[in-house]
Amino acid sequence: MRRVVRQPDEAAEGGQMVFFADVEPAAADRLVEEIHAMGIAADDYLLTKIEVVAPQRRHLSGQGGIDGFAWVEVMGQARANSRPLARYLALINVAAVIAALGVIVSSGILIVGAMAVSPDLLPICATCVGLVGGRRALAARAFATLTIGMVWVVLTAAVLSALLKWAGFLPDGFQVEDSSLHTLAHLDYSTVLVAAAAGIAAMLSFETGAAAAVGVAISVTTIPASAYLGVAIGGGGIDKALGAVVVLAVNVALLLATGSLTLLAQRYLPNRSGAPV
Repeated sequence: MRRVVRQPDEAAEGGQMVFFADVEPAAADRLVEEIHAMGIAADDYLLTKIEVVAPQRRHLSGQGGIDGFAWVEVMGQARANSRPLARYLALINVAAVIAALGVIVSSGILIVGAMAVSPDLLPICATCVGLVGGRRALAARAFATLTIGMVWVVLTAAVLSALLKWAGFLPDGFQVEDSSLHTLAHLDYSTVLVAAAAGIAAMLSFETGAAAAVGVAISVTTIPASAYLGVAIGGGGIDKALGAVVVLAVNVALLLATGSLTLLAQRYLPNRSGAPV
């Protein structure tokens, strides 16, 4: 803890004081424990994270730095991302429409666009945080949000495909396996390796604030298979698309497994920065 400042609280009566201090992220968890031990309520203190732009000599010289793992911060983000908020459902719906059209017209570009829009990275990481932190309610709520999102993609893709078929925009006898993206319904070694690697990247990005960039890579394991299944239901070829269910289930399981293991390692590995409270 550095640069501790004490000043009068002008908004309160009775001579109350307010304290400000700089704390490195690696020490945030211990600081919260000490605050609770002093009987200070959660509403009486505030932790904020400041992104540092200026170079730090200690960081550049390899003598430890300002970076570190703060479990309290990760837990807070997980709580915020564990609920199916309106924005989450809206983005999932947009991703479903784009992905469904990508499957129908065999466009890899549209599939990538759908992955860029999809916010499924957030509930996946929130589920991992709940599992590692022993917060069953959090894990269950986040997993339910993820499940709702995937089901929403399937339903949206199915309805869109059925409407296009009814309006005559799909050719007679359309079958989803005719799409050049039929490999989305097939499980092989590359599917397993990609999903396992994506789980690691998901959790690291969740901790470092790079989620926006990594979210595209994560959605390659969820959105395409869900949209493929929806197009099969609404457009035709459901008997050949059940493999997409297996692909989706395996991908989600691997994402949660490798993501949880990554978070577990981040939480319990020794803090190399040696940041004191």
